[in-house]
Amino acid sequence: MAKFDAETLGELRDVREVAIRTDKHPKSAVVIWVVVATLEFAGHRLGVQAFTASDAASIERASHEFLRKYQASPYAQSIVRAEILPTTLRLEPR
Repeated sequence: MAKFDAETLGELRDVREVAIRTDKHPKSAVVIWVVVATLEFAGHRLGVQAFTASDAASIERASHEFLRKYQASPYAQSIVRAEILPTTLRLEPR
């Protein structure tokens, strides 16, 4: 598995936003928020890879669970707006 060097990771931890370009849209960059971390839970570390959740049922399940889990947050509803839903990701172990 390829890894970033320590200097790059340090810069990514401190920067608030980064931009990505895809092969599909090489002339336009999209700003994203970045978090430099391994998925950690219950004392475990898990390397994951993110994939677009492309089917409506997966997006609906993710949105429902997101609202259930973060219902107290004033930002929860903004994450499940129709124009945001296509950015839903599925994490799979590497």
